[in-house]
Amino acid sequence: MSYLGEEIGKLGFGLMRLPQKDGAIDVEQTKEMVDLFMGAGFTYFDTAWAYAGSEDAIRQALVERYPRESYQLATKNAAWIDCKTREDAIAQFDVSLKQTGAGYFDFYLLHNLGEGRSHYFDDFDMWNWIQEKKREGSVKHIGFSFHSTPEELEEILKAHPEMEFVQLQVNYGDWENPAVQSGRCYEMARKYGKPVIIMEPVKGGMLATPPESVEKILRAAEPESSAASWAIRFAADLEGIITVLSGMSSVEQMKDNLSYMKGFTGLTEAQREVLEQAREELRKIPLIPCTSCNYCAKVCPMNIGISGSFTAMNYLTLYRDKGRAKSQEEWLVDRHGLKHADACIKCGRCEEACPQHIAVRENLERVSEALLR
Repeated sequence: MSYLGEEIGKLGFGLMRLPQKDGAIDVEQTKEMVDLFMGAGFTYFDTAWAYAGSEDAIRQALVERYPRESYQLATKNAAWIDCKTREDAIAQFDVSLKQTGAGYFDFYLLHNLGEGRSHYFDDFDMWNWIQEKKREGSVKHIGFSFHSTPEELEEILKAHPEMEFVQLQVNYGDWENPAVQSGRCYEMARKYGKPVIIMEPVKGGMLATPPESVEKILRAAEPESSAASWAIRFAADLEGIITVLSGMSSVEQMKDNLSYMKGFTGLTEAQREVLEQAREELRKIPLIPCTSCNYCAKVCPMNIGISGSFTAMNYLTLYRDKGRAKSQEEWLVDRHGLKHADACIKCGRCEEACPQHIAVRENLERVSEALLR
């Protein structure tokens, strides 16, 4: 399918989770995966300056082995990571060019906008800088990736109509999740006419092993299809999609993805109904009904990361993966400079402020017992 003048298949190779060997990226296995991917007619590769070793690996596995015009390479600028000046942020581009050896980038993204990260791109005037890179030809298409609310996404889209596309976390598990709101974010991008690149269609691997009740629905419909295939096809079936990134980390995962995405033209109505049943089953699982409005945080005297703690607890409830739940808690609490659930002094101010009438103190105790002890 053609988007922005490029012929791009509905499956993109996300390079954040490349195979490992002896503590480093397994370049030889990556080469085999690249060959399978290109051989099936897919051409879009997504890396980032912040993905340790990824740009160097794709230079060896792709750039040095295939004609430059035969693929699209995307990378990203994370101005919010260790950048004190505009020059620090701009320097990431030169590092990416050197590490990939690509000469130019087909797609270049301002990376992970939202919450406290967006202002760095404003402070360093990265919006005008990225347009200059496009004018000089070292970048063909410009856009940004985003993790936050649909309201904040709208603010950015209004302020920067020059952005050609947006990369969003979209999957059937998060479609109506009040903490992620992937459905509303997708709809906001479409409202402003922006084509979408989808990331995290399998929710970091969680929808490859969904709750048992959900997996039963999917297996009953298609016994031979992987749970991951349903998640990727859900994303690829949406309108206005440039490509769906899958962060594959083995040859086996690559072969599975290619088996159902090569020649993919869309879901049938029966398949869409199966996915709706799966989403309905997810909705039945009792979660903490937090919408991340953070009214509670505004009145908490201990500065506890309440909504982040609840998001992590919901991950644990849904996917039974304590490691990933703890990673969520670290990202949403520690990295935002907030305190853990076990710092609660049970004053009750949070519950007075909560529009969802959540038993905040009780649920913070649950988080503390499940994730912190």
